[in-house]
Amino acid sequence: MPDKVQQPLSTFLLVFGLVFIFGVWPLMMFWPSGWQWQPNQAEYEQMIIGVYATLGVFLVLASRDPARHRSLILFTAWSSLAHSGIMAVQAIQDAAERGHLIGDVPVLAIVGIVLIVLAPKSGETAVSGEGPG
Repeated sequence: MPDKVQQPLSTFLLVFGLVFIFGVWPLMMFWPSGWQWQPNQAEYEQMIIGVYATLGVFLVLASRDPARHRSLILFTAWSSLAHSGIMAVQAIQDAAERGHLIGDVPVLAIVGIVLIVLAPKSGETAVSGEGPG
């Protein structure tokens, strides 16, 4: 169980994890202009859904003890910012993809920023005194 200092991070990890597991497919289906890139390809969509659902499972697991999962949290944060930045440039360059500037681009930027701000500091462990392991 996360301590009071880790509770906000734990909550965000749980929410982001559940959205990655259960939210990516519905967002792609029901808000394609903000979540589905062209040309529309089922294989690409299945791959994205699979990668994000898998990451989501590990974020949910990390929500139980964020200090022990610092590298996963930072990977998720920085890869989300990189993904968001690349998509932002692509959406600006391609008028047909501008809807992403109010869809997946800002959502992934928010995920990255929140996780960087709340990520456990290097060497930080839970109050129980347990170290990384």
